Amino acid sequence: MENAQLVALSRQSILRNHLDVIANNMANINTTGFKSQNLHFVEYIMPVADGSAFEPADRKISYVDMFTTRTDFEPGSVKVTGNEFDLALNSDGFFVVQMEDGTEAYTRAGNFRLDATGQLVTIDGDPVLTQQGPITFTREDGNVQIASDGTIATNLGVRGNIRVANFEDPRTLEKIGDTLFTGENPNVPQEIRLVQGAVETSNVFGVTEVTRLIEVTRAYDATAKVVKDLDELRQQAISKLGQIQA
Repeated sequence: MENAQLVALSRQSILRNHLDVIANNMANINTTGFKSQNLHFVEYIMPVADGSAFEPADRKISYVDMFTTRTDFEPGSVKVTGNEFDLALNSDGFFVVQMEDGTEAYTRAGNFRLDATGQLVTIDGDPVLTQQGPITFTREDGNVQIASDGTIATNLGVRGNIRVANFEDPRTLEKIGDTLFTGENPNVPQEIRLVQGAVETSNVFGVTEVTRLIEVTRAYDATAKVVKDLDELRQQAISKLGQIQA
């Protein structure tokens, strides 16, 4: 009976984590450049005692174990904003930003802006990197034009190129924020297609997430009922055994 409860509790624990992932997806359905996530499970076989003297032999018990949280890197749709410093990647790759500790991070969220010093930064204030490093604009630059290949041109001429990095397998990237990732061995995409005055929307599909939410909630409630029934059954067994011994 205890084994049955442990199996049910392991499933209930994973379902709760799954609900957290779905809730986070739904909360970021309107977050620029957000990539949805999903939880993947594996079966965990509990080791059994190695003894041939016991009959019948112990049976293997399967538990539910969380394997990993995987990110769906399918691109979202491109939404035109008209904002001069908004950029959307209509190709593979990630924008490169500089973190506070000097390390690099990668994002598809191109809702950029200028800070008080005129530096191009993300919505959280992290510098956006060009091939030449961070870039700062002044009044003399005037109108900023960013071509589809990332070339930045102003009244002062060509100022640099927006840096875009790609990875052989984006699934190896580690998520460090709603839209930020870290990774190793970035390379240069074969083709870069930037759209100025637009952003990439979240790739979360509300209908899909609501369906998942209903399914996981029902499974969680059913598992909770199993745990409750097993607990009541154990209490009844203990009570009857106590009456027999008396």
